[in-house]
Amino acid sequence: MELDPERLVGAADAVRAVFDGLPIMLAGLDGPELVIVAANAAYRAAMGREELIGLTPWEAFPDIAGQQTIEMVYRVYRTGRPESGVEWRVQFDRHATGEGVVEVYFDFTTAPRLDADGTVVGVVLFAQDVTARVRQRQAAERKAEEAERRYAEAREVMTALQRQLLPSGLPVLPSFRIAGSYLLADAADAAGGDWFEAVPMTGGRVGLVVGDVVGHGVAASAAMGRLRAVLRDRLEETGDVHAAVAAVDRMARRARDTHAATVCVVVVDPDGEFEYCTAGHPPPLVAGGGQARYLPLTGGGPLGTGSTYAVATGLLDAGDVLLLYSDGLVERPGREPAASSVELAQVLADAVADSGYHTPGLSAVERATTLTLEMMVRTTGHADDITLLAAQRVAPVDPLRLSLPGDLEVVRAVRRALGAWLAAIGAGEQDVVALQHAVVELVTNAVEHSRPDRADGTITLDAALGADGVLRVSVTDDGRWLRRCSTTDQDFQLDHGLGLAMAGGLADELHIARSAHGTTATVRRELHRPARLLTTGVTGRAPAADPDLLLVLDQPQTDDNRVALDGPLDVATCAQLSAELDRLTLGGSHELTLDLTGVTHLASVAVAVLHRAVARGERNCARLRLYAPAGSVADHVLTLVSLEHDRVGE
Repeated sequence: MELDPERLVGAADAVRAVFDGLPIMLAGLDGPELVIVAANAAYRAAMGREELIGLTPWEAFPDIAGQQTIEMVYRVYRTGRPESGVEWRVQFDRHATGEGVVEVYFDFTTAPRLDADGTVVGVVLFAQDVTARVRQRQAAERKAEEAERRYAEAREVMTALQRQLLPSGLPVLPSFRIAGSYLLADAADAAGGDWFEAVPMTGGRVGLVVGDVVGHGVAASAAMGRLRAVLRDRLEETGDVHAAVAAVDRMARRARDTHAATVCVVVVDPDGEFEYCTAGHPPPLVAGGGQARYLPLTGGGPLGTGSTYAVATGLLDAGDVLLLYSDGLVERPGREPAASSVELAQVLADAVADSGYHTPGLSAVERATTLTLEMMVRTTGHADDITLLAAQRVAPVDPLRLSLPGDLEVVRAVRRALGAWLAAIGAGEQDVVALQHAVVELVTNAVEHSRPDRADGTITLDAALGADGVLRVSVTDDGRWLRRCSTTDQDFQLDHGLGLAMAGGLADELHIARSAHGTTATVRRELHRPARLLTTGVTGRAPAADPDLLLVLDQPQTDDNRVALDGPLDVATCAQLSAELDRLTLGGSHELTLDLTGVTHLASVAVAVLHRAVARGERNCARLRLYAPAGSVADHVLTLVSLEHDRVGE
């Protein structure tokens, strides 16, 4: 007896009403092209689009391409196996609501839809918008920051060991952009055996290394540190890939804790030619033009196993990204290595091409080492440490040369021009802050302490990044050195030589050359970008709207007399600072707390003003308290000049 379908599932209108009224997001897709044939109101509202029926996912949601969501739906159709996601981050444009690009988190399951014979004929998707839950949890995590800090302190020794053994930063080089990241397998075990290294070499070449020592903990970290040191030494000394691998292989044969370690070593020339060796390690990837390809393995097993090692060659085109990684990125729970390798190539290609998430401000190598990691592990998690090191060939930036009039009006122009040039060469934030301070001090010093012999006298600034990753900046004037006299010995000690002392403290080396034709001051600093040991999110302070405007902001919510300064404290704003301190302290007779958190530049002339104001307050028993949180620009400079300040606010 054939049953009436309406008796089983209900009348079509009733089923449609129930389907459309369900609070969970539901959609049905048919055929190999996965044409959308059903989408309930909750799904349409969440996606911000009413007209979906008859479209494929690629047609309906082109802006989600590269985020591995649509790709997963088609994979479920091909494999016939359901897949789920928890709190997947998705960016898309809600056209119908006018909200523009939004970022939403979803819990979802995608399952194959079968006919009576068990053949896959489509896919059904059901999902829930959990953005509110995620945001609430993120807020709770921020509130629990102090508890996290205490927990982190309990692991301080292990984490400190890992940071010491891994490179503190990656070199900034004229012909390459380099980035690296390291994700721990277990936050409770903060030391592992993975490592990476980038070694500047003669002729503008760079050596790239990723390795993996068996095990975790202090022993693995110590073994990793020895292998890393030997590899770096051999690369710097010989520049030869085979010689470097042979050296650590001999070491692994002698030392049990380094036995069976794996390593991948690549040496790249500025023109893109490279040599590489994979000693039991996964092959590197090259990404560019929206595609990624694996380099062939060179053969040979892990170190110390009696293998012989060959060296292969290749060519890295301009703009291409070379990625080295540890096997934890491919060998993930629930994924076959072959399928995972295919997935890695596609994810890397999308990250390098910036075709997935919108990531303004991130370079191609930073996307390769952060977005790739996020998208690979968010579905499966990871059972092992993961290390990524990426390098990209870039065109060298021309040296910076400025010819400036010999007056103090040039200070802001120097800071802006130098900051833009440092950003162009890829300098890290700490180097930018230090060099802007040091060079502005040299320019100010040249203006104030030298007298041009001609009315049209000039100050010349030259900056160039060497192939060794060392930046050299020279400031030259065409005047004669003058000794500035002050009304008191104290004033003279504060003003005289403080700028040069600060410049020297902010650079690796300071050299002064004086002659009858003028003075040249040169600073050298080896540039690095920080490598990321990934344990917590990174937040940053938003920059001031106008970096050259000094704002004095009352803080009425505090119990004491307190103001905040926002912007630069330099020769151009020094008079304003002095006048404001007189006004706010009633000539030094009232206490004041000066919050320097928002100070973007702290020049020696401003340091001298603060010194005098602090001393005046002490004489009048009216303390001027300086607050500069740890890691801020003001904290760095005040620590350098030994001016007492508080790092923890009340």
